[in-house]
Amino acid sequence: MSALATAPVVIIGGGLMGCSIATDLARRGAAVTVVDRGPGPGTGSTAASSAIVRFHYSTDAGTALAYEGLHYWRHWADHIRVEPAGGLVGLVTTGMVGLIDRTGHAERCRPILDRLGVPNEWWDTDDLRANMPYLDVGEFWPPTRLDDERFFAEATGQLGGALYEPEGGYVTDPQLAAANLHDAAVAAGATFRFGSTVTGVVAASDRVTGVQLADGSTIGAAIVVNAAGPHSSAINRLAGLAGTMAIGTRPLRQEVHLVAAPEAPDPDRPIPALGDGDSGFYYRPDGHGNLLVGSVEPDCDPLEWLDDPDDLDIAFGPQWDVQTLRVARRIPSVGVPHDRRGTVGVYDASDDWIPVYDRTDLDGFYVAIGTSGNQFKNGGPVGHLMGELIEAVEGGLDHDAEPLVVTGPHTGLDIDLATFARNRSTASSSMSVRG
Repeated sequence: MSALATAPVVIIGGGLMGCSIATDLARRGAAVTVVDRGPGPGTGSTAASSAIVRFHYSTDAGTALAYEGLHYWRHWADHIRVEPAGGLVGLVTTGMVGLIDRTGHAERCRPILDRLGVPNEWWDTDDLRANMPYLDVGEFWPPTRLDDERFFAEATGQLGGALYEPEGGYVTDPQLAAANLHDAAVAAGATFRFGSTVTGVVAASDRVTGVQLADGSTIGAAIVVNAAGPHSSAINRLAGLAGTMAIGTRPLRQEVHLVAAPEAPDPDRPIPALGDGDSGFYYRPDGHGNLLVGSVEPDCDPLEWLDDPDDLDIAFGPQWDVQTLRVARRIPSVGVPHDRRGTVGVYDASDDWIPVYDRTDLDGFYVAIGTSGNQFKNGGPVGHLMGELIEAVEGGLDHDAEPLVVTGPHTGLDIDLATFARNRSTASSSMSVRG
């Protein structure tokens, strides 16, 4: 019998990660209650995700997890196992291009892709120009802002080409993806309490025993999972865990802008998603003639940390001009848009942009936090990772001394959870949203 059978579990957060973990734990027999302050599944930071699917990460575990995630999206109906009320979310395969630039990210990632058997191609400059003729392949390094005279300078050379992942793409509706998992969790026996705010974490003898809500009620639990997104650091403080982890998380304001897409050279071949470290942005098509454009957090871009994610200002700021002009320089045919469209949201950013999927110093209290704007693609397998982790630790594993390695059920790739440990070193991280 599962160590979690009938165990009372509270998951804080009803976004993609919380709903995924709820699905897995409920299927293991746990008595799961999900608590979220929002009105429904995925209405927080999940809804603002760009939902890109790509696999180039600077760690083996990050790459293996992302490639495992692809197979969840490909077999989403099999994973959900019910007919969701709003229909099933879709996966659009466009391919993913990572420019070869002076960040060296493509060069770091390709050997990992090759080692793990993830399909990829190495394009030289001529290949890049032939496959994406609408791109200016000039090198503009380093990324700059509009008040820097170098921003409008001519290219100093040419890009070296690109790392291309033919299986990359995006998920069509991130909020619907969370709703699908909500329906799957409910079908497995989980209950959800939306519009409920956690105001306390209850513990006794160094073990969690439940959570307190703003209405004065308490939900008892043998296990509590913090999947609260941008509110995760506040929840950790409620649990008395402030300062107990080497890796911290903070809410970070983000803007994603919408601009017109260039004309595809081949109508039967969609425009691929793109990561451009040379200029400092990424984009992916939206399927409606536009590009969703975000920042890859170059050093020149200020980070807008929030003390409280509820204080989010949703008005576009100076980043709108910076990002749209970066795109216009890389893709001259799109020009500069006159209407400001897009989304403003909040990342739950970790110190090194790599998530924390781990136990904590409070027995029974687990975290799936610090997703840093690059983990949406992993929503499916993270439920399985956390289920395996909680099962193992509750069964007696000393995960801190002997970190769990989970084998992806779809790919057979090993995912070493030491990479996502709360007390890891940051030495191997790329220290950017690209992970």
